Amino acid sequence: MTIADTLMQELEMEAATTRRVLERVPDAQLHWKPAEKSRTLGQLAWHIAVNPGGVASLASTTPAQVPQFGEEPSPKSTAELLSTLDDSVKQAKALLGGMDDSAMTATWTLMAGDKPMMAMPRVALLCSIMLNHWYHHRGQLSVYLRQLGVPLPSIYGPSADENPFM
Repeated sequence: MTIADTLMQELEMEAATTRRVLERVPDAQLHWKPAEKSRTLGQLAWHIAVNPGGVASLASTTPAQVPQFGEEPSPKSTAELLSTLDDSVKQAKALLGGMDDSAMTATWTLMAGDKPMMAMPRVALLCSIMLNHWYHHRGQLSVYLRQLGVPLPSIYGPSADENPFM
């Protein structure tokens, strides 16, 4: 089993969990945010939906330039979020599937113009940002949904609203 195979197994498992959380995002609340400095529900959900493909794409180029982040888009509906997630996961799997262990352990570099910002093995970037960063924001989204009174699905075990073991 290759490093890419291992990452793709985790990606597939976590994508299913992420889908269950995104399915709970209410269309009528996409512009809601818990605080003035926070992202809206839609912006946060969009960030989660595009993360796997976006990070895998960034990881496929070295040196990569610091992405130019602008106004964060907001989806028009939960259906758009789910479609975007599906496309993003498909893109990530296609990019990861083309990387052998040598590519995964090679040094990946992020640049700001001609200034190096960070360098690490490509697999470390994928674990840290494509996966761990994704889970962090999915946790944020579950707090947003709880504040809106939306029942939460099981993520790694029972939630207060759903118990897959019963």
